[in-house]
This record gives sequence, structure tokens and C-alpha cells, in this order.
Amino acid sequence: MPEKIRLASIHIYPMKAARAVDLGESKVEPWGLDGDRRWMLAGQDGRFVSQREEPALARVSVRYAPNDPAVTISSHGRPSCRVAVPTGAELMQVSVWGSTFVAEKAGPEADRWFCDYLGRPVRLVYLGDPARRPADPDFSQPGDTVSFADGFPLLLTSDGSLGELGRWLSDEGDEPVPMTRFRPNVVVTGAPPWAEDGWRRIRIGTVPFRVAKPCGRCVVTTTDQVTGERGQQPLRMLAKRRRFGQELVFGQNLIPDAGGVIRVGDPVEILDA
Repeated sequence: MPEKIRLASIHIYPMKAARAVDLGESKVEPWGLDGDRRWMLAGQDGRFVSQREEPALARVSVRYAPNDPAVTISSHGRPSCRVAVPTGAELMQVSVWGSTFVAEKAGPEADRWFCDYLGRPVRLVYLGDPARRPADPDFSQPGDTVSFADGFPLLLTSDGSLGELGRWLSDEGDEPVPMTRFRPNVVVTGAPPWAEDGWRRIRIGTVPFRVAKPCGRCVVTTTDQVTGERGQQPLRMLAKRRRFGQELVFGQNLIPDAGGVIRVGDPVEILDA
């Protein structure tokens, strides 16, 4: 009998571009997993700052607890900074790709920490109301929303596909890369390599999702998510073996059709393929 598909791991990124927090279970909100990408760095022009231009953000940890109204920011060798969720704070206009909306300023202490860390002027902001930002309208429905993620509430990857990618890399004398390079929210196991390319609707545990579109990958996949150091793989291999139109694809973007709680070990059911 074929292996059953199950949820292998769950990950959130409390601050866009910073390190992951691994979870055993998570609440699914309309805009993504609870606590995922509610904080973000913005430049003076309000545009988001990511590992694309600042790979050192891979070394930033953000400790988060669901019932704690603050996060603690740290990086090796630097004093930590505790930042409370802003209430009644000044708003500023920010942008993530083609989406422009407002977010709350986190305050001067957090700004100083990151300005010192990156050596450039930046602001830490918080998205108090994720309903302010619609998901990518070309691949979503009216009313779909998203936090500070690039375009969609969740990203799904498959360990079967990672294994196949690793074999391709090994065959050419390169080291396989870990799943952390792809910064997923949910990782599934038990599916054949690239099976997720054909999924249209799935259910994880009791929570149904639409598969919005494949995830086009960028230079962040070449960034070691522990050290922040850059290489050339797996982007070169994706360009060779996983090019679809203008995108180099690994993983699928998801939009929840209902709320609920997902847990590691949950069955993953393919509702439409």
C-alpha cells in the first residue's frame, strides 16, 4: 500500500526574514499560522527588508509565546531586546512587493537594535490587523488576507521533493540542502517527489486549504539559515530542473478555507488534484 501523507513539521517566522520557530501544533488563522510574520523590518521608504539584501537576518532569533504580548530579539554576541506588541502606536505606510498598507511602529529601542545590527536605518513594525492586507488578487478570492508573508498565508513543502532535489545535487557533486533553506510553514511526508505540483485543494487534519500557486524561489534559498553565508545552490539546480515560465519552483502556497488547529502527525488528504 502507498505510504499515507502526513504533516511532518510546522514552522512560523515571528519576524519576516528572521529565524524559524518550530512547533508541534498551530492555530490556523485566515491570514496564516498564529504568530507568523507579524513583525517586519522596513527601510526609510517603508519597503520591506529581507534576507535578499540582508542575509545577516538569518542569524536573528525572535522568541515568541502565544500568550506573551512581547517578543525577544537576539543574535549571537549581542544583548537581547524585548519588544512589546505596540498598542495605540503611530502608524506608518509599508510595502511588501506590490501591496501597500499601514503597520504599527514598534518603537525607538527596537529600531536602534536593528540599525546597529545592520548598520543602516531601519524600523521594526508590527501588523496589528492582518485583515488590512489582501492576498495576491491574481491567485486568491475576495476577502483572502495575509500577514507580512510575501504573498500568501502559508507555504507547503514536501520532504519527498527535497530528497529528489538532494539526489540531483549529489549527482553533480554538490551537498544536499536542508529544508530550512525554503522557509516553509508546513512540511509533508509520504508524498512522491513533486506530487504537490498537481494538488489543488488539500486538508491537513480538519483544516481545508486551497493551493494558490507554486512558490517561485529566490536568492534566499542559497543562504545558510544558521550562519547567513551565501552559496550558489540550490538555486542553480532549480534553474536547471524546476523552471516553470519565469519561476524556479519549490513548494506550494496555501490559503486556508477555514480555521482550526493543525498538529504534527496529522493526515494530509488530497481533495482535488
